[in-house]
Amino acid sequence: LGQKLEAGIDVGDRDINVWLVNTGWTGGPYGVGSRIKLRFTRAMINAALEGVLNNVAFKTDSVFGLRVPVKCPGVPSALLNPPSTWEDEDAYSAKAKDLAQQFNANFDQFKDQTSEDTRAAAPKV
Repeated sequence: LGQKLEAGIDVGDRDINVWLVNTGWTGGPYGVGSRIKLRFTRAMINAALEGVLNNVAFKTDSVFGLRVPVKCPGVPSALLNPPSTWEDEDAYSAKAKDLAQQFNANFDQFKDQTSEDTRAAAPKV
């Protein structure tokens, strides 16, 4: 995908946006939280496909570096701010850092096969 984006897929004068949509868990870890409701997933995907998210404000996640929209029609704002959906935001931060460390440890085996830009995009812990 990265190579295709860099190669400049011919889409006329439009920018290419890539969206990562959380269709999984919210409000706590597995067994505590709950699945994201399908209607919210649909609203996020529709907003992305319709270009609605192209002109909204974003907040950058401090660990993973992902830019997250602060508003999306049909989606509660709290859902777009994962720590706020957990009863204990410190527990969310600890879980996010643990996940980032696991990601980085697993990625170590591929570092020699990737570009500096890819390595620089790793989670920050």
